[in-house]
Amino acid sequence: TSGQFDAVAVIDVKELREIKEVTNQIQKIRGVERTETMVEVQ
Repeated sequence: TSGQFDAVAVIDVKELREIKEVTNQIQKIRGVERTETMVEVQ
């Protein structure tokens, strides 16, 4: 691939703690070496 990221996931949560739960599940996927979280507050 070209660029810093191979994939981008956009999630919508009601509480910030939910982001950790989703990130933990993504990190369990075989082949995922690292994750980076960026938060947009609306």
